[in-house]
Amino acid sequence: MFFGLFTLFVALAISSVAAYYSIVGLMAIFAAEKTAIAIMGVVLEVGKLVVASWTFQNWKTAPTIIKGYFSTAVVVLMLITSLGIFGFLSRAHIQQSSPTALLDERIERIELKVDQRKTEIQRYEGRLDTLDKALQRYIELGAISKGLAKIGAMDNETSLLKTKISNLEGEIDDLTDEKYELKTELNLAEVEVGPIRYVASLLYDDVSESQLERAVRWIIILLIFVFDPLAVVLVIAANITLRDFKRERKLATKTVTVMPDLSDKEVIDKENVAEYKEEDGNEFKILTWDMFKKLRKK
Repeated sequence: MFFGLFTLFVALAISSVAAYYSIVGLMAIFAAEKTAIAIMGVVLEVGKLVVASWTFQNWKTAPTIIKGYFSTAVVVLMLITSLGIFGFLSRAHIQQSSPTALLDERIERIELKVDQRKTEIQRYEGRLDTLDKALQRYIELGAISKGLAKIGAMDNETSLLKTKISNLEGEIDDLTDEKYELKTELNLAEVEVGPIRYVASLLYDDVSESQLERAVRWIIILLIFVFDPLAVVLVIAANITLRDFKRERKLATKTVTVMPDLSDKEVIDKENVAEYKEEDGNEFKILTWDMFKKLRKK
């Protein structure tokens, strides 16, 4: 009796958890009507367990059309529950992996900005080299006076270019610091995704993003094909255990008449045994079914 009730409790616990995951997943799929989906999911989940129990208990007496419809309904409802669980677990995986993808994109944008600023620095440095070469050319040609006339303008441009280069180098330093901070966040986020990578490595030698997603889908599929069907089967198993217990209780209260050839054997519990004599002098014993089974074993 206790084991049957415990089995029923475990079945209801698994079914409740599966129903919660399924309802949350279906609400994510049909987000426009969350309340209606929640009510529908609860009612269908309870109905599924009732239909499974009723079909099992009345299998021999129920009409074939009802048995066929109820069996089909239970299978379809299990598939719907599994679909909801798939949606719930998929959303959880997306929520876990999305920060990683966003961090990767931000790091790529920072690296692009750094490359752009390095290109600008190279252009400014090239301009500085051109100015230096022009000044040297004036000196080599002996046009000192003409070169001196250009020095003022060249100094202003040189100072401006050096200032721009200095500012760009400062921006590169700031961007580099930001990139390292994002990489730290990325490493922490990848730690959470790490276990699934190890699982995927059991199937693939070199785990890419597509292979990682495929491994996650397979894990979710394995879970949904065990989760809700296990709850339904446990409900049926609890029905079997409780039914057998009731049968044993009925047999335990059944009385058996022991013929004289067994009356000489020791009776285990004499309080459960009644003795009487018929008018012709024959002696009989009446005892419960359990006591009779124990007596037969001696």
